Amino acid sequence: MQLYAIIRRGGWANPQELEEAAARSRQVGDQQMPDQIRWIRSYVTAEKDGRVGTICIYQAASPEAIHEHARKARLPVDEVVPISATVLVREDPAP
Repeated sequence: MQLYAIIRRGGWANPQELEEAAARSRQVGDQQMPDQIRWIRSYVTAEKDGRVGTICIYQAASPEAIHEHARKARLPVDEVVPISATVLVREDPAP
C-alpha cells in the first residue's frame, strides 16, 4: 500500500461534527475496507471561516480506494497527494 495525504478543507462546522465523521471513517475503513485503506493519523486545521478541516495520513491501495472510502463514510476530499518519503525531525508535540 502507498502512503497518501488527504486534504479536507473546512469539511466540518465544529469539532463534534468532526468526531462523528472520524467514527464513520474508522468504521468503514476497519470493517468494510480493511485490505484497501488504513487511517494513520490526522491533523485538524482551523479554517478562516471558523470551520475545521483536516490533513489526514492514510495507507491505501490507490487514490480510488481513498475516494471510495470517503464516499462510504460521507467525508469530503479536496486533494489526494501521494507521499514519497518521510523526514522525521521531531515527534509531534503534545497538545
